[in-house]
Amino acid sequence: MLPAIAQALPTYDEVREGWKSSEGVLLDRHGEVIHELRVDMQGRRLDWVKLEEVSPAFIQTVIRAEDKRFYEHSGVDWLALGDAAFDNLFSSRTRGASTLSMQVAGMLEASLQRRHGHRTVGQKWDQIKAARDLETKWSKQEILETYLNLSSFRGEVQGVAAAARALFDKLPSGLDEKESLLLSALLRGPNAAPETVVKRACAVAESFAPPRSCDGVAELAAERLAAVPNLRPSAALAPHVARELITPEAPRVTSTLDGRLQAFALEAVRRQLAQLDAQNVADAAVLVADNASGEVLAYVGNSGAESSARFVDGVRAARQAGSTLKPFLYELAIEQRLLTAVSLLDDSPVNIVTPGGLYVPQNYDRDFKGLVSLRTALSGSLNVPAVRTLTLVGTDPFAERLRALGFDYVTQPGDYYGYSLALGSAEVSLWQLANAYRALAQGGVVSPLRLFPAEGGRGPRVLDQAASFIVTDILADRLARSITFGLDNPLATRYWAAVKTGTSKDMRDNWCVGFSRRYTVAVWVGNFDGSAMWDVSGITGAAPLWLEIMDHLHAGTPGQPPQIPAGLERANVTFDGELEPQREDWFLAGTVVMQVAPKAPAGGRAMILYPADGQIIAIDPDIPADSQHVQFQADSAPRGSSWHLDGALVAAGGEALWSPAPGRHRLALLDPDGRELDAVEFEVRGSPVATPAPVPGN
Repeated sequence: MLPAIAQALPTYDEVREGWKSSEGVLLDRHGEVIHELRVDMQGRRLDWVKLEEVSPAFIQTVIRAEDKRFYEHSGVDWLALGDAAFDNLFSSRTRGASTLSMQVAGMLEASLQRRHGHRTVGQKWDQIKAARDLETKWSKQEILETYLNLSSFRGEVQGVAAAARALFDKLPSGLDEKESLLLSALLRGPNAAPETVVKRACAVAESFAPPRSCDGVAELAAERLAAVPNLRPSAALAPHVARELITPEAPRVTSTLDGRLQAFALEAVRRQLAQLDAQNVADAAVLVADNASGEVLAYVGNSGAESSARFVDGVRAARQAGSTLKPFLYELAIEQRLLTAVSLLDDSPVNIVTPGGLYVPQNYDRDFKGLVSLRTALSGSLNVPAVRTLTLVGTDPFAERLRALGFDYVTQPGDYYGYSLALGSAEVSLWQLANAYRALAQGGVVSPLRLFPAEGGRGPRVLDQAASFIVTDILADRLARSITFGLDNPLATRYWAAVKTGTSKDMRDNWCVGFSRRYTVAVWVGNFDGSAMWDVSGITGAAPLWLEIMDHLHAGTPGQPPQIPAGLERANVTFDGELEPQREDWFLAGTVVMQVAPKAPAGGRAMILYPADGQIIAIDPDIPADSQHVQFQADSAPRGSSWHLDGALVAAGGEALWSPAPGRHRLALLDPDGRELDAVEFEVRGSPVATPAPVPGN
């Protein structure tokens, strides 16, 4: 009749199947490990190691240290037990004499484990019976293999695989003689002082016939046992994806990432940050997606240990978009047939009254180009034409369109953001930008990005396919882009690609997002703490990194232009006054314009440019009265026209200076016959600084 304890012991297969590593594993799309992440806080264990995967030197040393007659007995070494009993009775030195089989039985059965540092006589007897039974059901190899995997070595490290990596950064197959001596000495006292471990290791070395050398073991112990063992991950390429996907319930996950591309993108990030270090740039992030499937191929949340905040995920962080939203604004204007690619937009100073005050947009280079086509305005990332386009489209429709594209942080109505929405005042993430540009690449169809391999479903069409093609064609136009960036710049690829840069206010964020026919690559460069970079724009900060990754993707497969959708017409276009060179351009069907000429103000009438209708002007009490003036400005005012303020003549001519007086005012522009051409109402706030008097214009 077997004891109940022996009957309760699990089989070898049950032990193997029940073994769980404390480390979760993220696999790439090819099944390669690209990141390890701890998921169990009760200990540090790695995958089960087979006996043939362990260094023979270590196996020999363990057997010599723990059970030198392991292959000769049937679970109990009676000779060793007798020697131990004699020593325990007649010597101050105590011995345990437990065989490997007895120790494995104790590991597998809770009732056999030590209490208060030692086992009772009853426990010892039960352990002997369990070990003898274990040997009838398990092979010697299974017992030894289980012992090496279940034994504790140092701190919370369990198993030879974790011990070899934590203490020596090795696989167990690579353990040499000195390392084997040190590890085997830890089996008797995992947390013993280094000098005690060395003494035990040297005693094991001496017990061999002939004795083995103990030279160097003390130095090795001093080096490796001084601190808490550090189980470094075997792979650490995608920490943010690992934290998102790996859980204790799902510790082994296959992702869509490509391990080689992930490693390349991470190194590219580090190289670019090293180049920008002198310009106060500490952080960057990269996302690469497959256009057709939405599978994320590379996800670099930051540069890793070199990052200013390595736990911050730059792919998901919300930052101001800069000019990266402009393509979606122009697509909406083209889709609604408000503009075409050759429509002229005025790139000249403009003042726009908003509830928050006067909005005065500037261009990236603080220069104004005059009348430019939509193609030139978008390719050159001109700000004023974008703002003028938003006044045409409307802030609410544009905000609604952005939400439909997946910009979840754009939660407020368009009026909340105002006309600065055209220049990227809203916050977005690199994840959202990448997928929105991917929608452009897909002809306006929006579907989610994915980190898990799965069948991709077709999402809704949010953008007009033909209008998307026109905008994509503009973003790929090197010649049109040269008005701002020149012909030689990091956006100029040797293959077809559409791309847009963006820089947020005060140079806090650099963006570069673009796509080929197959891939979308999105890059952000900046500082996680929000500090400004020094003289770094999208073209110098994010664009070189974008180009390096895109070139890597197309090293063997050059990108091809997209297919031309239905609903488009192509026509040869000339511009009056040689505003732009003659060219062929794309149009939505029915919107073709073959000759473009500047238009006079709507209806041919004169317009008041400043002050704007509804504007609020503040008097500054710190500025002398004779230095504070408001300049009345008009467009297309006829000769002999005059300015009338609150019904009284204040000046004649196209422009006039006026010393502001507090209150609400009505300003009218009259023609020579006294007919009103235009009128605005505005308000002046503040204390009066002088008796208002007209100042004739020049």
